[in-house]
This record gives sequence, structure tokens and C-alpha cells, in this order.
Amino acid sequence: MNNSPIKLILQGPGANPSSVQQLTTQIALPQPRQVAQQAWRCDLSEVLSTGALDHLKTLCQSLQLDYALLAADIQLQNFKLLVMDMDSTLITIECIDEIADMQGLKSEVAAITEAAMRGALDFAESLQRRVALLKGLDESALARVFEQRLELTLGAHSMLHAMKQAGLRTVLVSGGFTYFTERLEHELELDVSHANRLEVVDGKLTGRVLGNIVDAQAKKSTVIEQSGELGVPTTAAIVIGDGANDLAMMSVAGLSIAFRAKPVVQTKAHVALNYSGLDGVLNLFL
Repeated sequence: MNNSPIKLILQGPGANPSSVQQLTTQIALPQPRQVAQQAWRCDLSEVLSTGALDHLKTLCQSLQLDYALLAADIQLQNFKLLVMDMDSTLITIECIDEIADMQGLKSEVAAITEAAMRGALDFAESLQRRVALLKGLDESALARVFEQRLELTLGAHSMLHAMKQAGLRTVLVSGGFTYFTERLEHELELDVSHANRLEVVDGKLTGRVLGNIVDAQAKKSTVIEQSGELGVPTTAAIVIGDGANDLAMMSVAGLSIAFRAKPVVQTKAHVALNYSGLDGVLNLFL
């Protein structure tokens, strides 16, 4: 990026002519041009200095703007694969926390989830601990979570439609559960889904997961395998996630997007979206 033209994309609920002009003027950036309803683009001839970048981050936070610094010529057509996390990314909830709520254990399970997502706990161990707490719960609780609590993230439909129109393979890979991913795969017409399978005996959860746990390495392997099937390098993949267990698959992607993510993820992804919906992903290519 250092030797090539770059662009700055500014977007989010706080994006309007006044806020964008205020930001670009304070940092002495080129005149921005509006490229979408709540997105502006500045074309830069050189990389921002450390001081200018720090100033940009501070102003964006105060104005509720997302920013992205990308190669000026990046296009959606450069990519062949979209790989998404599910919980708190494609959907607004953490399914396991909501399932635990049916057992009166939401706060206890949510605390473990939070620690795992910020990287403070081993994911596989944390999942086994959380699932064990669900032992004895009626399987119907899963249906109640799906029907009553699960909501798609704002902008998900628009993003997926555009990705499919552009010919990308759409993959949902989750440390959550197949009960949810398989239904989302069907409803959203995704190409592939991969997640953990809860063991159910006589209509009740046993507190165990069947087979190998879908952890960080499994997510990374999914990106590698799906890229291989398409005959493209993993740099042809866009990866979107929010937790520490998404970092491995992000590391091999051509474009990694931290969506409402934990700090450790935001610092390592190519782009962080904290205020925009998932349709904000599309504005990165304008």
C-alpha cells in the first residue's frame, strides 16, 4: 500500500456533509466526495503519518464514523469468497448465551463467552464448559431462541445480495451450533455452513458437543479449504468476524473486517466497522 494510491472511506450513522468536512479539514485531507448515502471517499497520494492517523481515529470515535484505509483500486470483483462468523456478526445475539437464559444461567455463560471472545480463555475449553451447563435442557429451547430472539444484523440482506450478485461463494463458519447455522444457510441461501453439533438424547441436551470443535484453527482451515475448492488463493477471501477465535481465519484473508469486534480483533483486521451495518462492507469497494 505504501507505493500505491490509497483511499480513505468514511461512513456510519454519524456521516453527513458537515461531520465529514469537519474531519477532513482538521486533518488537512483532500476534498472528500460522497459515494453512498452515508459514505465518503478521499483519495490520498501517500500514507497518513502516525500523528494524522491517531487524530483520525480520535475524530472518528467522537463523530461515530468508521474509517478504512485501502488500496485505491480494490474492487469486489477481486474476491471470490465471503466467510462470515455467525454470533454477534451475521446475527445480533450470542446463541449460547440465549440458550443458557432458558436455564437461568445467562450471566454465568455470557461471562465465559465474553472472556473467550476477547482471547482470555481457550475457545474449545470455554465452549465445553458452557455447553456442559446446558445439560438437561429441552431441545425445544433451541427453536425458541431461533424464532424469538435471533435477528439478522442490520444490512446483512443487502450485503449478502451484493456478494451473491458479484459471484462470491458465501460461507458461514461458527463456533456456535449447527441448529442455527443450517437454518440460516437455508433461509439466506448461503453456499456452505460449518459449526458445532450439540448432542441430543431423548429430546434433551446432554451437555456435550459431537465431533471436533470448530475453533480458531478449524475456521482458518475452512477458509483454506473453500479457497482450494474454488482454485483461488486465500487472499481472494473476505473474512468478517468479531472474536479472538476469528483471528486465525482473518490472518489468511485478502480483506479482514472486524465487525463490532473485541479490541484485539480490531487492531489486527484490515478494517474495523464499529458503527455501520454489514452493508457498510459494500462501501469499502466504492
